[in-house]
Amino acid sequence: MGIFLRWLGAFSLLSITYNPTDYNFTRWAEANWSAQMPLTLLFSLLLAVGYLIYIGATVRSTGAFGIILIGAIVAALVWVLIDKGILTLQNPSLNLWLGIFALSVILGIGLSWSILRQRLSGQATVDEVES
Repeated sequence: MGIFLRWLGAFSLLSITYNPTDYNFTRWAEANWSAQMPLTLLFSLLLAVGYLIYIGATVRSTGAFGIILIGAIVAALVWVLIDKGILTLQNPSLNLWLGIFALSVILGIGLSWSILRQRLSGQATVDEVES
């Protein structure tokens, strides 16, 4: 359940920032920048903290190779769905949601990777501390 919640957090972060509907932070910030600059800046900083947490944990736990590998797996899954006729790429809105989904899978797995590795191997991961 924890892994699902981490993925859901990543999906929420990405879709709140931008999505194909009119209900996203980017469009709201563009429309309200001059009238509500302090609030827009506050929300921007809160989103930046969310991205810092997710991207930092993903890069630390999986590295560039892991990010590429997870992205390739998601891309292969989409390719299989297209090949089987389950999915088409004719709808630009759907394509954007697929991109949000793919990035959220990468960030969700990245945030959960050390927990997954510990459960699979039985070994705890310890950060190195310089003295």
